[in-house]
Amino acid sequence: MKHTAFTRRAALALAGSALALMSLGSAAQAQNFPNNTITLVVPFAAGGSTDVVGRVIAQKMGDILGQQVVVENVAGAGGNLGADRVARAEPDGYTILMGTVATHALNPLILKTKPYDPEKDFSPVSLLVVVPNVLVVNPQLPVNSVQELIDLLKKEPDKYSYASSGNGTPLHLSGELFKSMTGTTMQHVPYKGAGPALNDLIGNQISIMFDNLPSSSGHIKGKTLKALGVTTKERAPSFPDVPTIGETVPGYETYSWNALFAPAGTPPEAITKLNEAANAAMKDPKVVERMKEFSATIVGSTPEDLGKHVTAELAKWGPVVKDANIQMD
Repeated sequence: MKHTAFTRRAALALAGSALALMSLGSAAQAQNFPNNTITLVVPFAAGGSTDVVGRVIAQKMGDILGQQVVVENVAGAGGNLGADRVARAEPDGYTILMGTVATHALNPLILKTKPYDPEKDFSPVSLLVVVPNVLVVNPQLPVNSVQELIDLLKKEPDKYSYASSGNGTPLHLSGELFKSMTGTTMQHVPYKGAGPALNDLIGNQISIMFDNLPSSSGHIKGKTLKALGVTTKERAPSFPDVPTIGETVPGYETYSWNALFAPAGTPPEAITKLNEAANAAMKDPKVVERMKEFSATIVGSTPEDLGKHVTAELAKWGPVVKDANIQMD
């Protein structure tokens, strides 16, 4: 019996020592972070706005951290496939996500089956940029301001439709919020991407659209589309003459945003280093200039502030999704 008890005590002591060594090893590894390549998962196809921001930030963060940051496009399910990949990744800081309003606010609210929790399954790193959306119309529509559009929609209810890049997208929800706050009605026409929607808008098959400002900017400059208002609180520096929708509809504000997330449980030391590198990258003159060209406003934040931002976005969009009765499988 004594021998058995001794053996058990010895085994427990050895197990405790092993756990202590593993803990010390993990702590040392976190302090030495990064000592290997970091994968930045962009949950959309190459060439889109999130991909552009991701590639710009990845290159500069790699320079700052002294390790390569490689972009991996994991497109599908409105950003859910890529986000879920990171949520399930090893929480060591070497797999991070370029998150958006879609991955961390809209999809979790809209989808009946939720593959991840946007707050519990991620460690926030930094809110990088916000990108304005814009309300654009075909030039033949007889309106030149947000107020004139509201008046037209009230005068002829149910006559007009608005396009977006798809069901449940930030652009779709921008239109639903506009309808809710102005007491107007429009039929939503979802397209498979902004490109086809813009083609029909320019061709006057549809009259109104909410779009990302970067993708509509060339058409606005070329006068093939008419911009009535941007969706952010402040006017876009690239289009200072275009008013905000909020100047006519107080409190109206929507935008797309890009932020970095790591899997939940990532060591604080790794989060701190990623946050410092991301915020420093966003201050680089070349990055600043590239973001200006893209009509993106640089933010940069603490991990805590990004966490609060996600909570606020969920609270903001929840009632809009419910009122519009938007549910997707």
